Amino acid sequence: MADSILYLFDGYNLLHAGEYEDARGLRDALASFVALKGARGVLVFDGAGTDETHGPLEIRFAEHADTLLERLAAENRDRHEVILVSSDAAVRGTSGQTVQKISSRTFLGDLEAVEHSEDRPRRIRDRLDPATREALERMRRGES
Repeated sequence: MADSILYLFDGYNLLHAGEYEDARGLRDALASFVALKGARGVLVFDGAGTDETHGPLEIRFAEHADTLLERLAAENRDRHEVILVSSDAAVRGTSGQTVQKISSRTFLGDLEAVEHSEDRPRRIRDRLDPATREALERMRRGES
């Protein structure tokens, strides 16, 4: 049984599906997302580059990202709940039946909802405009 969640991200697939100016913006958003979820993630890009780690997110480069994503899914699906984020039909089809698949656009919509929910005020006073807060403070002090 899976004891943790592992997200596998198809880098350029997500980058082109989203509105990110560069890979750094995508990397930062995904690092925050997996940290918030208490999960781990691997962001895989085609081509050459330096592998990095940003908290619970690994960034990997491979000559063929699809092959690496398929291999990571196969190696981890017995030990972890694996969630593959890609709209590439070939990768989705060969990653295995036990791997959960999410299209890039669907994931980005969910990611945007999570990012927006983090910005919501958590206390009532944070939701009040300054004039209302001041009036309530005066009432609390017994001033007119």
